Amino acid sequence: MRDKGSDYLIFDQASGTYREDPEQLVRDDVEKHYWLHVGRTILKDWRLYVMLLPTLLVFLFWRYLPMYELLGAFKVSDQVKPVADQYFAGFSYFKTLLVGGGTGGLSVEFWRALRNTFLLSFYGLCFGFPMPIILALFFNEIRSNIARSFYQVLTYLPKFMSTVVMTSLVMMLVKQGSLTSGAGIVSQFLARLGLISQETANAGLLNNPNFFRGIYQISGIWETAGYDSIVFFAAIIAISPTSYEAAQIDGAGKMAQMRYVVLPSILSTIVIMLIMRIGSLLNIGYEKVLLLYNTNTYVTADVVSTFAQRYGLAGAQKGIASAAEMMNNVVGMLLVIGANTVARKASNVSLY
Repeated sequence: MRDKGSDYLIFDQASGTYREDPEQLVRDDVEKHYWLHVGRTILKDWRLYVMLLPTLLVFLFWRYLPMYELLGAFKVSDQVKPVADQYFAGFSYFKTLLVGGGTGGLSVEFWRALRNTFLLSFYGLCFGFPMPIILALFFNEIRSNIARSFYQVLTYLPKFMSTVVMTSLVMMLVKQGSLTSGAGIVSQFLARLGLISQETANAGLLNNPNFFRGIYQISGIWETAGYDSIVFFAAIIAISPTSYEAAQIDGAGKMAQMRYVVLPSILSTIVIMLIMRIGSLLNIGYEKVLLLYNTNTYVTADVVSTFAQRYGLAGAQKGIASAAEMMNNVVGMLLVIGANTVARKASNVSLY
């Protein structure tokens, strides 16, 4: 009895008996009335939970319930019957996408879309991810609050434009020449510099597959760099002034302070944002690509999302579209797990 109860009972030397540990009694009471405490907390802060309810409903209807339709990737596509009543098709759609399965052209298009998705995301990671950090460093060096606010607003504005407006501006800048109007101002500028021929400028840069990736990346940086710099700028202004003073005493200039004070201080923020960016490496929003690409640029512009949209809606092959999106998302999940593992082992900073 003494050996078995020694972990939760206390031996009283005076009386020679065992009694329960008061701390253990408190823990038992907390576990026994756990849900009562939860209910009281919810009733106490019920206004906050009411405000949270719309967000939960959005996630429920737009994130979780649509997962049921993923069954369409494993069942025979039927436009009349619901997914639950369709016949099980196994992994035939995945086989068709990966190795052809008698539809070699479809497999070629999928691998091309997957390659384009990865390349567009990889270029965006290499060129687009550092830009918000650089902007945040520049904003931190502006001493006038009025000037800094002005420049920040200028860089934030493109993010608040709709994708349609933004792509329309891009198309106007690189548009195709016609009898009533010349080529876009960017096309004319590049032609006068001798970087492209006049024929290419008149044909329109968006009609040339060699220029699509560059246009996509530059427009993406213009659209999101300023807004994404908010997180890094917030991390920078949280650095203690004593760190700058210590660096100045050691003779560090502005560039040395950025290198040895600012960047190490915001390294954890950079790592977390990088992991999240890698997680969405293959999740390119199809809206922008859909508005910018055309049949002439499929070879470099077609991504998995537009491939699924083209075959799922226009081609009425929902099974193929669902299988393509599922493979894309599974690869993205594996990238998140891999990036998180590498970050945790390399810098002890991770999402989980």
